[in-house]
Amino acid sequence: MRIFAFIPARFASHRFPGKSLAVISGRPMIQHVYMRARACQEFTDVFVATDDARIADCVIQFGGHAVMTGKKHRSGTDRIYEAAEKIGVDEEDIIINIQGDQPLFDLSIVSDLVRPLKEDPSVSISTLKWKIEDQEDVCNPNHVKVVTDKNGYALYFSRAPVPYFRDGDTEKTYYKHLGFYGYRMGFLGLFTRLPEGELEAYERLEQLRALEHGYRIKVIETEFNSIEVDIPEDINVAERALLSRSVSRVF
Repeated sequence: MRIFAFIPARFASHRFPGKSLAVISGRPMIQHVYMRARACQEFTDVFVATDDARIADCVIQFGGHAVMTGKKHRSGTDRIYEAAEKIGVDEEDIIINIQGDQPLFDLSIVSDLVRPLKEDPSVSISTLKWKIEDQEDVCNPNHVKVVTDKNGYALYFSRAPVPYFRDGDTEKTYYKHLGFYGYRMGFLGLFTRLPEGELEAYERLEQLRALEHGYRIKVIETEFNSIEVDIPEDINVAERALLSRSVSRVF
């Protein structure tokens, strides 16, 4: 069984066009993501899956591996599956989806993602959650919230604050969903053939497709948040984190 990292990257982002090529501390964001993935010992190899020649050329220039895909994919997961098929990933191999807007993720979260897939053959999808510390993040629709059952399987993901605390004196705890996924290659093919779910369309969250069709998602809590670059202003946040050395360096 091999473990591959795929980073889906497209140029036509609605909130931040071309953000994969946005410069963070002198290097394009996609290079930061790629090099952090390369520093993870679990991976057999790392690939960027993209539909844009500018992103592919950038990856090749810094010595990375890029796979060109079609332009009409519904989501990054669909794009990853096409790329994985092209390079010949086997059914029993594990695919780790690392979002292209996560330039400073802690390397240990890869071990967190892989562990349930290696230890429990019934797990087809794994992902991560982090306990929110700043209550302003709770109402930010760019930060997806997740609620889980007693066994750590997802009940729902939402851009809205969930759960709703009816009693005002209750201690409020929310969990942020971090956009990293682990899949078995065989399940990934099944997932991409499922029709889009209604909740997926409403929230624009592809993981809801799995829940709507009755598949379970294992959610692992991590102690590490991950800075996401959703809008141009987030570049400054990422650069400050690098300057403060609050994240490990890979260059």
